[in-house]
Amino acid sequence: MTRHWSPLALVYAGLAVAGLVGTWFFNALAIVQLRDFIGDLVTSGPAVSSITVDLLVVAVAGSVFIIVEARRMRMRFGWLYVVGAGITAFAFTFPLFLAMRERRKTELARALA
Repeated sequence: MTRHWSPLALVYAGLAVAGLVGTWFFNALAIVQLRDFIGDLVTSGPAVSSITVDLLVVAVAGSVFIIVEARRMRMRFGWLYVVGAGITAFAFTFPLFLAMRERRKTELARALA
């Protein structure tokens, strides 16, 4: 591993892997069972709808954070994390962004030292 992987960056990277594996396991299960993915999210009762809205709001807020923070930290291609969430899962791309942000912080701190 390179010197830019701090312990916190490794924690975030581990969470990104867990988010990718966990969400894609259930996505694959939905595909195999020929489920209506979007329909299941909004028609499986108020509790599921509540969780859906909760996570959607968090994902939007996190996406705004990613764009703003990537610009502030001068990280290139920050928007790819947001786009990537639509292809994989926000549970993967958000911790991945946080891991890369920690690497960037370590890199900037070493450059100043």
